[in-house]
Amino acid sequence: MISEVRRTALIKKGLRLEYFTVAWNVVEAVVAIGGGAAGSIALVGFGLDSIIELTSGCVLIWRLRKHGVTSKEAEYEAERRAIFAVGVIFFALAFYILYEAASTLIGQEKPMESRVMD
Repeated sequence: MISEVRRTALIKKGLRLEYFTVAWNVVEAVVAIGGGAAGSIALVGFGLDSIIELTSGCVLIWRLRKHGVTSKEAEYEAERRAIFAVGVIFFALAFYILYEAASTLIGQEKPMESRVMD
């Protein structure tokens, strides 16, 4: 078992990493969706994935900020809710990928031709 001081230091480090991850995913989503607006479904999908990861990161930040502020029972409940929320978010991503794959297969979509620049 780790000491409370060490646990608090690890929580603070985790928060810093999550803030960086959220910032990175915001930039990633804006660039990917902006670039995909020119007609790339793959880039739009990548941008939507970044939004899902961003949402998950926000849930984890919420959870980490609960450390030490509330009772142990409230922390346990926050942990349970965070795990559930992140699970739902990633299931949403899985269903999105499944939908895109199935619609591409059923619609027998052909890949776009690559244009070679002279």
